[in-house]
Amino acid sequence: SSVAQISFPHLEAFVRGGTLSSSMRRSSAASKKKSDSITSSTTDLFRSGPSKATSKEMDRIDHLFNQYANTSSNLIDPEGIEELCSNLEVPHTDIRILMLAWKMKAEKQGYFTQEEWRRGLKALRADTLSKLKKALPELEKEVRRQSNFADFYAYAFRYCLTEEKQKSIDIETICQLLDIVMGSTFRAQVDYFVEYLKIQNDYKVINMDQWMGFYRFCNEISFPEMTEYNPELAWPLVLDSFVEWISEKQA
Repeated sequence: SSVAQISFPHLEAFVRGGTLSSSMRRSSAASKKKSDSITSSTTDLFRSGPSKATSKEMDRIDHLFNQYANTSSNLIDPEGIEELCSNLEVPHTDIRILMLAWKMKAEKQGYFTQEEWRRGLKALRADTLSKLKKALPELEKEVRRQSNFADFYAYAFRYCLTEEKQKSIDIETICQLLDIVMGSTFRAQVDYFVEYLKIQNDYKVINMDQWMGFYRFCNEISFPEMTEYNPELAWPLVLDSFVEWISEKQA
């Protein structure tokens, strides 16, 4: 199909280049010693093996992409993502779909480009739907590692910035996002913070600094005692107000 030709001309050139150079090597090999020709053909064998396999894997990844992509935009759009989720048997609000977007380094919410799709699926070694389905639990383990989770948590915020130059997210969306991203790990903190955000009147939106501040709060402050919390330290003001509100509730 024409889509396939547009998608990977560099792969075709790569494969053609490999064939060309090996045939040139074969013609010159006749004038060399036998041992040289054995060495060069062995090198060819090692050289062509992985690149052919990689090229086939990429073809399968592209084939899967084309099953969900909108042909006019060559993007997997919200409709395509919903179909993908249905085939993977996960709700489209499932945190693992957000984790998949993180793995792809997807930039625009609700859309996957072919390059992003390739990056993510190649990293997951998933070139079929069933392999992708099997890769999701492993992906979740990877994201939940302490070394990756802060990056994923920051990504989740950036992924929800849908307008150009947007720097903050409305309270309602933040509450939903907190529930999806942090709910399973810090249930009590999330429930209290969401309750506070919904009743307070000082903040209509949350910015990245406040978002990351809450992550730090969950990881550094014992809850609900909060004895380590010191408002003199560089906490966002929204957290100072939150801690005050909880203290009054507890009193």
